[in-house]
Amino acid sequence: MIRPALSGLVPYEPGKPVEEVQRELGLDRVVKLASNEGPYGPFPAAQEAITRATPELNRYPDGGAWRLRHALAERHGVGFENVTVCAGADAVIGFTCLATLDPGDEAITGWPSFPSYVLDPLKLGGVPVRVPLRDDRFDLEAILAAVTPRTKLVFIAAPNNPTGTTSTRTEFEAYFARVPAHVLTVVDQAYFEYVDELDYPDAIEEFLKAGHNVLVLRTFSKIFGLAGLRVGYGVGSEEVVTAIGKVRRAFDVGSAGQEAALASLGETDEIIRRREANRTAMVSLDHVLRDHGLNPVGPAVANFVFVRVGTALALNDALLGQGVVVRPMGPFGAADALRITAGAPDEIAFLKRALDAVSVLDTIAST
Repeated sequence: MIRPALSGLVPYEPGKPVEEVQRELGLDRVVKLASNEGPYGPFPAAQEAITRATPELNRYPDGGAWRLRHALAERHGVGFENVTVCAGADAVIGFTCLATLDPGDEAITGWPSFPSYVLDPLKLGGVPVRVPLRDDRFDLEAILAAVTPRTKLVFIAAPNNPTGTTSTRTEFEAYFARVPAHVLTVVDQAYFEYVDELDYPDAIEEFLKAGHNVLVLRTFSKIFGLAGLRVGYGVGSEEVVTAIGKVRRAFDVGSAGQEAALASLGETDEIIRRREANRTAMVSLDHVLRDHGLNPVGPAVANFVFVRVGTALALNDALLGQGVVVRPMGPFGAADALRITAGAPDEIAFLKRALDAVSVLDTIAST
């Protein structure tokens, strides 16, 4: 009854809810630094929009997300037919695979990276091709060398989750100059608004508008503070967006999410404030970790760091006992590492006290 493609598939494993960890361990406080969420809630305008939407939640949402798609098209200077809105950027990944992959088709990605780039092709009988990172960064040259006539998709995370590193404009330009026309490149820029590097490209402006076969992903889950409402989008060719429209669910994004996303688009000043707060938090997090003998991979340009700690589960469990939830990276292809999100200042201070309490180097050495 069950498709053979699913027989060896290990599904994505979400972390336990904070409330459950708190109850199980009898802790007064638990700080979650595991999921790369922004530490701050929805913008005030978005909160007001959610409140306004509440009385109409007995109605189905706008299945085409028409107003939000039009607003995003205007924001990025593209046509309405170039924008798809789905339940998070992760949903765009899944629908892109569903629209393009037949059994045996290949999807290439760097590794370790976001598990959906591997899991979603596997669900369809596709063949995920994992190209090892070089110096903890996507090796675009090696990815090009891995392309075959069966390759349909290439996933490039920029920045990469979990390492926090990114490819430069020059590396992208060299990649797009050589990638075969039959390959759709999915550039995942879920953390786009956090990045403030001169050589970091806007893939919509610089590669899609230049005519390359690319689908660019963005999300409202990170700096916009709407992770719980699941709103992401892709910007690509009309052909690709139309194909995604054929396989996406009819009511994929709820009404409150659409309204909150619309209300968030004009909040440029708040985005700048949050980017600056994140920059400060990343410096603070880096100092805390290094003061305890840990060396985060860098340069990390989003809102999280990647730290190799030997047997990651030992330090993960020790921190959990102190009330800090971080993310072991086994499901991402790095069993020796933890990913730690840059939280609010009091959350980073809480992490510091937890690290003080667990004797980090002794914990690592004992495994």
